[in-house]
Amino acid sequence: MVRLILSNYLLCFEINMEKPQLKIFLAAPRGFCAGVDRAIQIVEMALEKWGAPVYVRHEIVHNKFVVDGLKEKGAIFVEELDQCPNDRPVIFSAHGVPKAVPNAAEARNLVFVDATCPLVSKVHIEAERHHKNGLQIVMIGHRGHPETIGTMGQLPEGEVLLVEDELDVQNLEVRDTQNLAFVTQTTLSIDDTLSVVQALQKRFPSIQGPHKEDICYATTNRQLAVKEIANKIDALLVVGAPNSSNSKRLVEVGKRAGCKYSQLVQRADEIDFRALKGIETLGITAGASAPEVLINEVIDSFRENHLVDVEIVETAIENVNFKVPRVLREPA
Repeated sequence: MVRLILSNYLLCFEINMEKPQLKIFLAAPRGFCAGVDRAIQIVEMALEKWGAPVYVRHEIVHNKFVVDGLKEKGAIFVEELDQCPNDRPVIFSAHGVPKAVPNAAEARNLVFVDATCPLVSKVHIEAERHHKNGLQIVMIGHRGHPETIGTMGQLPEGEVLLVEDELDVQNLEVRDTQNLAFVTQTTLSIDDTLSVVQALQKRFPSIQGPHKEDICYATTNRQLAVKEIANKIDALLVVGAPNSSNSKRLVEVGKRAGCKYSQLVQRADEIDFRALKGIETLGITAGASAPEVLINEVIDSFRENHLVDVEIVETAIENVNFKVPRVLREPA
């Protein structure tokens, strides 16, 4: 019996000796933000209140795992409003929608709930205020992104001009150089946006900016956390979806901060372990639409072949919370 116990002990010791050490620096904040939490909660509460199915125009947030989970509960995701029947509720995604969408829903007497992140709605309100003051708007954002489409769609065509980089600023044709204002997409790179803002201010010195930074607190905090760990790590993994703007920005921030290997993965099965062979330190973060369960899945995947030591590197504490719309807080 003693010999068997000793044999098992030595076997475990040998296995552990064969496993290389891996230090994981886990960025904080990471993952879900208040706007994403609210959007998911809106779909879940709508299903509780009205039963399945509930229709959702576009992905509620950019994460397949989250979307699939809501599908299992009875949510049906569609691309356009005309795919929704008249007798079922419809929810608009967290990224915001052009003003024509809720107008069309009202014209059909649809029950609808707007899950637009309040920080995106703030940008919409800014754009409308500038428009009422006679200003043409320049939006810094990514062409084709749902948030950019939604913000530009708050005003008549031609009233919002899109720029993605400094070259776009140089080629920009405006109505009146003395009557301009700019707004930004909430999920951009802090550093890239600063460069574009400076280019706008250089070319149009009188251009007006937002009273408060448009890039949201969650985007800012996650990028700063990556910068904090970048010089400590051999590689960085960002858990997020390929269509998630803020997740892709984290990959870029990691590379620019000096991390030679910076990759986006949706789940653990996308990790290229061959490319990571021999690393001693790894940074992990997640975009604002990625749930903690996927982050844990990625960490656990390294435990199979490494002796993992996880250190949380916290650069900010987030306690933001957004209320869901009143219609969901009232009884059916």
